[in-house]
Amino acid sequence: MSTRIAFLKGHGTENDFVIVPDPENAIDLPPAAVAAFCDRRAGIGGDGLLHVVRSAAHPEAKEMAAEAEWFMDYRNGDGSIAEMCGNGVRVFARYLQRAGHVTEGDIAVATRGGVKRAHIAKEGDVTVGMGKALLPEGDVTVSVGERSWPARNVNMGNPHAVAFVDDLGHAGDLLAPPPVGPASAYPDGVNVEFVVDRGPQHVALRVHERGAGETRSCGTGACAVAVATARRDGADPAVTGTPATYTVDVPGGRLVITEQIDGEIEMTGPAMIVAEGEIDAQWLETVNP
Repeated sequence: MSTRIAFLKGHGTENDFVIVPDPENAIDLPPAAVAAFCDRRAGIGGDGLLHVVRSAAHPEAKEMAAEAEWFMDYRNGDGSIAEMCGNGVRVFARYLQRAGHVTEGDIAVATRGGVKRAHIAKEGDVTVGMGKALLPEGDVTVSVGERSWPARNVNMGNPHAVAFVDDLGHAGDLLAPPPVGPASAYPDGVNVEFVVDRGPQHVALRVHERGAGETRSCGTGACAVAVATARRDGADPAVTGTPATYTVDVPGGRLVITEQIDGEIEMTGPAMIVAEGEIDAQWLETVNP
């Protein structure tokens, strides 16, 4: 690893990231270093790290280089590698715009989950194509204390259980994963969303993300909630021929989710760059001896 590394800090509805520009893939980012960067007390702090690399320079993205110039080498806050992050793609696109690599309009971003399409609007929001939702059959129940609710099983490439409640306070403290049954529905764990209505085609959520606890924002969770709410409301774009759009309030802000008639789900929301700087060389040596 080089002795000094430039970085930026950004967030999308308070899902925050350390951004490391590295066009030629020259910076070694072992898991311990990534975890140190994302540490909120001893490092910079973030839910994850966005390593910005030209697709042609990264072995995992070379095959996508003709379609997408830039590769989002995304890392979780614990240093592990992840396929995709919806809020992360928006912030990634905003960084590319800030750095002068792209302008407003349509762009393609290579990820381990394939090439994702994004659109940077004139008014500043960024829209990302999130793929299609799967709706596995079978009844699911979510519980908190003595209360329990039927939930909708929605898969956005990761699993979600969406429960409609009367009050978001019913979700409790969300420090521990809410019990979800049957266990066979989610053998690898599940993200659990609690949802209340705010108005016509407008809902709010709280979410417990598996392995992380309650978070300020979850892009795939907002998409799962929009799809579950649409089906509850009797709306299925593939049947009606009309896109379904829902405003979804998350603790960190607001997202707008649209399910197109072909099933593609688009997520629109803000993406902000809040700081930039350089990682101190002496500190870097302590986390990457």
